Amino acid sequence: MRSLLIVFLCLLALGAAGCADPTKDKPKAAVDEPRPEPERPADARRFVIVPEESSIGFVGSKVTGSHDGGFRAFEGEILVVDDDPLQSSVSVEIDVNSMWTDTDKLTAHLKSPDFFDAETYPKASFASTQVQQVEEGYRLVGNMTMHGITKSISIPADIGIAEDRVTASSEFAIKRFEFDIEYPGRPDDLIRDDVLIKLNLVAVPAEAAE
Repeated sequence: MRSLLIVFLCLLALGAAGCADPTKDKPKAAVDEPRPEPERPADARRFVIVPEESSIGFVGSKVTGSHDGGFRAFEGEILVVDDDPLQSSVSVEIDVNSMWTDTDKLTAHLKSPDFFDAETYPKASFASTQVQQVEEGYRLVGNMTMHGITKSISIPADIGIAEDRVTASSEFAIKRFEFDIEYPGRPDDLIRDDVLIKLNLVAVPAEAAE
């Protein structure tokens, strides 16, 4: 009875903040089997991601509201060939134990076996396999490993290349069930499958980062 009442109140709210889905109207990641990773180009210029200027965040939601979170510790590189995004690549490794959210209790729960199981799977990663030109800008295709599972994902991206800096950003929805993160939540407060991911990467020449 209580679950029916909460769902009814959400419907009455018609998208009020407490019940709104943060992934609504956001691009959806296409998920497929992992792809072979290309060889590292011999003539690529290496840029190192600067965590202090970058961010990797997420927004998860359930029937009654949403929570912001992200990761504080990550590293990676962007390899640039001829200043051409289509020939370039990006790779990132994330320390799952560096996760933060807007409540300490939720952070601890997300690190537990119900969700990320950070003790068993302390790292998550992404390595691009292709960059595609699309009408809106670029699509980044790559292998994402999380919770011990690797899938190829295809996501929209904004990419900027300059002499002293490279930027890559993306905002997209992805289904956590694709990576066997299936904890449902309480019967009266179910957790949504779709999670909003927000990436903002800034990289500088490797020689400048040393």
